Amino acid sequence: MTTKTSKQSTFGPLIVDVAVPLGSYYLFKDAFGMSTFAALAWSSVVPALRTVWSLVRERRTNGLAGLILVVNVVSLVLSFVSGDPRLMLAKDGAVSSTIGIGILVSVALGRPMMTAGMKPFLVKGDQAKEAAWQRLASGRAAASAAFLRKERTFSVVWGVALLAECVARVVGAYTIPVDTMVWMGTVVMVGTMVLTFLVSGALGAGPMEAMVSAEVENGTEAEVAGEEVALPVEEAVAA
Repeated sequence: MTTKTSKQSTFGPLIVDVAVPLGSYYLFKDAFGMSTFAALAWSSVVPALRTVWSLVRERRTNGLAGLILVVNVVSLVLSFVSGDPRLMLAKDGAVSSTIGIGILVSVALGRPMMTAGMKPFLVKGDQAKEAAWQRLASGRAAASAAFLRKERTFSVVWGVALLAECVARVVGAYTIPVDTMVWMGTVVMVGTMVLTFLVSGALGAGPMEAMVSAEVENGTEAEVAGEEVALPVEEAVAA
């Protein structure tokens, strides 16, 4: 993967989900003279289409994408019916809370939802690390119990953070002027993401990465030890 492609895959969703809705809101409202509600509604179309396109392109069910799609569609319909721009802003909080609840439920079921997104960053396509991850995740390694606790912790941090973001967005939607909350909602989201990346990295991903590296070394040492034991046996047979 080239650097350009990597940047596009990293920042593309951020641009479509944040920059486009925010910029189009002010364009529709100030340049085209639309009402606040109409500007908010139309600025949500692009993120909704992107979510649908991702589902069609991947041809499989994606937990996070599915949650976002359902909440966006339902909240958009409710907002059109009610005509309340504040409900439209609070909708973003509903997205966060639904995803957060989904993540916490996945932890309770023993299948932490955030693992799928975290694993590629820790394994980095390395076969030795992939094998080490599988040993740790399957319970066959000495550090498996600690590894699985950190895996759950990583998802729990994200689930709790998204629920907290929901509370902040909903409170802001009904207590702060709409024009102010449009850009402040983005600030809240970005701040939450940055803080959650740091906390989840320190409590979950960081220790897990160290365990994977240690397991790789243990696996290498075991292979070397096995070769050293096998060599004298082969020499004895030859003699």
